[in-house]
Amino acid sequence: MALAAVRPEARQAATATAGDVATGKALLASITALTGPGMDGRAAGTAGNAKARAWIESRLRAIGVPPAVPSGFAVPFQYDTKAGATQAGVNLVARCNGRRADAPAIVVSAHYDHLGVRDGQTYHGADDNASGVALLLHIAERCQATPFAHPLLLAFFDAEEQGLRGARAFVATPPVPAAGIALDVNFDMVSRSDRREIFVAGPGRWPRLGPLLTPIAKDAPVTVRFGHDTGGGQDDWTTQSDHGAFHAAGIPFVYFGVEDHADYHKPTDTADKIAPEFLGGVATVVLRALSALDGAAAFK
Repeated sequence: MALAAVRPEARQAATATAGDVATGKALLASITALTGPGMDGRAAGTAGNAKARAWIESRLRAIGVPPAVPSGFAVPFQYDTKAGATQAGVNLVARCNGRRADAPAIVVSAHYDHLGVRDGQTYHGADDNASGVALLLHIAERCQATPFAHPLLLAFFDAEEQGLRGARAFVATPPVPAAGIALDVNFDMVSRSDRREIFVAGPGRWPRLGPLLTPIAKDAPVTVRFGHDTGGGQDDWTTQSDHGAFHAAGIPFVYFGVEDHADYHKPTDTADKIAPEFLGGVATVVLRALSALDGAAAFK
C-alpha cells in the first residue's frame, strides 16, 4: 500500500485508557508468538506457515469458538502460481453464532501468511499481518463471550501475499450461501502509526456504510481517518487486501489499516516496534465499528 497523497480530516484522538493499553499488550503477545522462532515469515506453503496455522487453531479451540464447517477449522484450497505450478493453501474459518437466527453473516477477516525467508533473511511480518490476526482473535474472544446479533464468520486467510488467493477461494466457495454474507470487515496492518492514525476504507465504495461508521471517530483513543477507497491508483486500497475479493463479488467491505511505514515488506517489520497503546486503541475502535455495523439492517 502506498502513502496517501490526500489526508482526510479527522478528530484529534482522545487519551488511551488503561484498558486500551492492557488490550494492546495482550494483542502484542499474540504478535510476538506469530513472529517467533519457527514461524519463519509464514510464507504460504512452508513449514512456518503450517506452524502459524496450528498456533491459531490452538487459540481458537482455547477460546471455544466452533469451526464454520463440520470438517474443522482448516479449509484447503489450491491456486496456480505465477510460475505455472499448483500450490496448496489453507484458510482457517470459525463461526460465532449470532443472537438473530435470520441475520446474514458478517465475515471478519485477516491474512496470516507473509513473505517468508528470502536471501537468508526472515521477513517477520509483525504488522503485516500478525497484527490483523491478533485483532481477529480478540474479536473471537469478544463474540464468544457476548454474541453479536449477526453471526460472524472469522476467516484467517492464507496466500494473501500471492494475490488474495485465500480470500478468492473463500468467496468462490463460501461456508454459507453467498446470499447469506452481508459484509466483510478486514484487518491488514493495524499496529503501527507514528501519527496514531487508523484508516477506515469502504464507505467511499459503499455509501450506506458512511453514516454507520462516522460516529466511531468521536472520542476515539486513536485518530480515525476515512479514505483510500475512491479514485483508483495506488492511493486506492479497494483491491490491496483480502476485502478486494469480496468487493469484486458485490459484497460490501470495511477495511482497517495503517499507511505504509519504513518497515513495510522488510525483515525489520518486527514486534518490538509496536506500541501497545496504539494497538489497543485500534481494537477499541474496531469493536465500536462492529457494534455499529451489527445494528444495521443493510449495507448496500
